Amino acid sequence: MHFRDDLPIYIQIKEYLCRQIITGKLEPNQRIPSVRHLATQLTVNVNTIQKALKQMTTSGLLITKRGEGNFVASDKKLLEKIKRDMIVAEQRKFVQNMKSLGITPKQTHLILANHLK
Repeated sequence: MHFRDDLPIYIQIKEYLCRQIITGKLEPNQRIPSVRHLATQLTVNVNTIQKALKQMTTSGLLITKRGEGNFVASDKKLLEKIKRDMIVAEQRKFVQNMKSLGITPKQTHLILANHLK
């Protein structure tokens, strides 16, 4: 994973794990890798991983089972909401980028329509 400078690493890790869940690479009720394993895999400090996982647990996306680890929540409504939230966030980024390039909403629509053909 390559980290960007414009966003704290723990947030990028949270987004990475959310994408893994939303795309089905991590399934409901599946145990996620341990904090130490993730820290080694992503070459970051254990505390950074813990901060990301704590936020995911607080939001209900992960469930912690003492002595067993962290598991993906099975709440389908919550998973759908997180997916919708991620889609909206990506749309906002796209629209903001188009605006910053001086592209009008109509031009943006045409660009997107042509891209989807």
